[in-house]
Amino acid sequence: MTSLVRARVWLLSCLLGGSVLSACDDTPKGTPDAGVEPGAWDGGATPLEEHGNWSDRGPYAPCSLREQGTPLRCDGLGLGSFDLSACDSDALALVPQEGIYQAGQRYESRLADGGTQVMFGVGIGFKLDGAGGGTLASRPFITRTTEGGTFFITSGSRTGTAVSRLYAGCQRPTPETLTGCYVTCNLAGTVSQSGTFEAHRMTWPVGEPESSGGLTLVSESRVLLGRPVDIYVTRNHAYVVSVSDSLTEQPGGLTVFDVTDKAHPVLKTSISLPGDNYWNGVWSKGDALYIASDVAGVIVYDISKPAEPVFVRGLWAGDYGVHTVLVEGDRLYATSNEGRTEIYDLTQPLEPVLLQSISLSEELSAGGPHDTFVYEGRLYISNAQGGYSIMDITRLDDVKHLGQYSYPDVYSHHSAVGTFAGRTIAFEGGEFAGSHLRVLDVTDPAHIIKIGEHRLRPVSSIHNMILKGTRLYIAWYQEGLRVLDVANPTQPRQVAHYNVFREEDATRTDSIFQGAFGIRLPGDGFLYVVESARGLLIFNEL
Repeated sequence: MTSLVRARVWLLSCLLGGSVLSACDDTPKGTPDAGVEPGAWDGGATPLEEHGNWSDRGPYAPCSLREQGTPLRCDGLGLGSFDLSACDSDALALVPQEGIYQAGQRYESRLADGGTQVMFGVGIGFKLDGAGGGTLASRPFITRTTEGGTFFITSGSRTGTAVSRLYAGCQRPTPETLTGCYVTCNLAGTVSQSGTFEAHRMTWPVGEPESSGGLTLVSESRVLLGRPVDIYVTRNHAYVVSVSDSLTEQPGGLTVFDVTDKAHPVLKTSISLPGDNYWNGVWSKGDALYIASDVAGVIVYDISKPAEPVFVRGLWAGDYGVHTVLVEGDRLYATSNEGRTEIYDLTQPLEPVLLQSISLSEELSAGGPHDTFVYEGRLYISNAQGGYSIMDITRLDDVKHLGQYSYPDVYSHHSAVGTFAGRTIAFEGGEFAGSHLRVLDVTDPAHIIKIGEHRLRPVSSIHNMILKGTRLYIAWYQEGLRVLDVANPTQPRQVAHYNVFREEDATRTDSIFQGAFGIRLPGDGFLYVVESARGLLIFNEL
C-alpha cells in the first residue's frame, strides 16, 4: 500500500469513527508524497554548502579584555579589566532593567601552530529583574551594575562564590539586542575563554504579533510537576511528562488531563516517583503508555482506564536510563543514555520484548542517541555531537549503517522524514544556540545533501517537530510554535505561528531550555503543545 493510500485510509477511518482506535489517536505514520500536485516541487535542488550553525560576522562588539597573561587569573578581574573606550554609554543607559536574554559567544582559540581559530559558544542566558537582582548562566549575580550607561554583570560557579563569568556591555544595536565582551573561568580560577557576545532579549520578535495564520489558543492548563517537556494524546486524554527542575526544586513525573472538552481540560491525576522523576519522553500503543525515564529506562503503564494509569513494569536500559521513546508499528524504539538504541517488539503492548540493541562507533554517536524517527525501513538517529545517522532496519539481525550527516558544532536533536517529488527528505533540527532547521535530501544515504534551511534568531533552538503532508509543525523553544509550508522543501515558508514564551510567567528562567517543548497532532482537529512554564496548550489544527 502506498504512503498516499495509507494516509487516506487513516483519515477515512478516523472520520467514520473506525475501529482501529490507536491509528486515529496517533500522528499519521508515513507522509504522503507531497510532490504529486500540479505546480509542486519537481525534485530539483542545488546543494547548499554546510558552514555549521554560526555565520562569522567578526567580533560582536568593539571591546576587549585588557589583562594579559598565561594563565590569566580571574580573581581581581572587574569592569576595569575591559577596554570599553569604543562603546556607546548613551545607548547602554537605555537598556531596560528587567528582561530575559540569550547570548551567543564568539572567541578565538589558539592552535598548535601558533594560529587562531574562531569558535562559538553554546550560548549563555541572563535574567534581569526589576529589583536589582537576577541570574547569569542560572547563577545569582555576584555583581550587577546596569544603570547610568554601564552594563556589567558577574556570577559564580556552582561550587562556590568565586566569579566564573563576567559580561561587560558595549553597544545596543537594536532595542532587543545587547553586545559586549565576556570572560569565563575554569575551576582552577583561570580564564578559559574571553571574547565578545551578542545577546537577544527573548520577547517576541519586533513587529511580530502574538499569532498569525489562524492559530488560536483554545485552552491552557498548568502542570504542577517539574518542567513539562513532552506529551502524548490518546483516547481523549493528554499524558504530559515532566523532568525534575533543580532551580524550582520541583520533581518531575506524569500529569494526565481529560481533554474530551478541548476548551476545558480536566486534571485527572499526577504521578511522581521518589528518586525516579526525570521523565523526558512519552508514547502509547493500545493499552500501554511508555515513558522515558533516566532511572528506570522505559516505564510501562496500563491505561486501559485512561484516567488511571497503573504501573506494569520497567524496561532496564542501563544505569543512566532512557532519553526518548518512539512507537512505529509493532516496535518501540528507546534511546538509551548509555549510547544505544533499543528496539522492542510490541505484539503484546503491555509486554515489550527486546529484539535488538543498536550501537554505533563513538565517532558517529558522540553524545549518544537523542531521538529517533522511522520511515520506510530506515531508522534515523539524532546523535547529538555525532550527527545524523541513517540505519537500514529491514532486517534486525543485519542492521546496516547507511550514511551520516554532520557539521561544525553539531548537536543533532530531532527530525521528521517524508517523500517529496519521489525524493526522501529529512527535516533535521539541532539544539543549543545557533541551531536551526536543515532540509536534507537523504534519498541516497551515502550521499546526503543539504537543500534548504530555515533560521530564526540565532540564540534560540528547536526541540520537537511533526511533519504532516506539506506542513511542518515545530516546537521552537522561546520562538514558540512555528508552522512551515514545506511543499517546496528547498524553501520552507512560515505560514503560521504562536508566540508562547512570556518573560513574566512564573518559573521562567534564563536557561535556553525554555518555551515550547513537546508537540502532537493526534488527528482530532487540534494541536497540542507543552510549554515549560505554561503547561498544556491546545490550539486549533490548521
